[in-house]
Amino acid sequence: MPDISILTQRANSFASPKSTQPTNSLVITQVPRSFFQPSIINALRDHFATYGEINQWVPIASFCRIILVYYAEEAAEVAKNACDPLILTLPHRIPTVLRVYRSEPNPIFSPSSPTADENLLRPPPIEKNFLISPPGSPPIGWEQIREEPPNATPLADDLIVALHKLKLQERRSSREVLLEPEEGVGVGVYVEDCDMNDDDDAEGVDWEYGCPSPARLRWKPIATAMPPMRVR
Repeated sequence: MPDISILTQRANSFASPKSTQPTNSLVITQVPRSFFQPSIINALRDHFATYGEINQWVPIASFCRIILVYYAEEAAEVAKNACDPLILTLPHRIPTVLRVYRSEPNPIFSPSSPTADENLLRPPPIEKNFLISPPGSPPIGWEQIREEPPNATPLADDLIVALHKLKLQERRSSREVLLEPEEGVGVGVYVEDCDMNDDDDAEGVDWEYGCPSPARLRWKPIATAMPPMRVR
């Protein structure tokens, strides 16, 4: 970890206004992008933690700034008055002056809180799914209605219940009984493997994709008589 020196300095040109809105958030600006490395960022966090407990510490390298949120507004005010400006000195580098400004108050974020999701940015409600096109020439008083989302259930409930009933109940040789009518009356569902080979010598036959199935080769077409032909 490099030797980092953090100095606070008060000057008349940086005097705070007499009447300010209380806030628990500060913004540290003019942070060089080369300073966004764990050793420097952690040193800055430890320095500001001496003024109060920190709730959120958000380094934003693309904007060259850090957002700092305290639990207490008093801690943010003390840190603002003590650290603006803030002189950061690194080995073999010229001192860098950081500015600390007040920011808009932010809600206290607690990951263990049951209402933590309320502090997060949520997508806006979907008012239009672009499923219904407006008419070419809308009549007077026509308004776009709020569309319902697409159907999340691909099958009807009664069909899903019927499919759940189609389970293997009994195996009879090459026939599998999925649904058998009660007392012989009703609808029965049976599955029969027409390619099943009862001969033991046919097991383990290699089959290549694109070639006729070995099971189909056993089925030979029945010879039929030639239809009568007219003799001229």
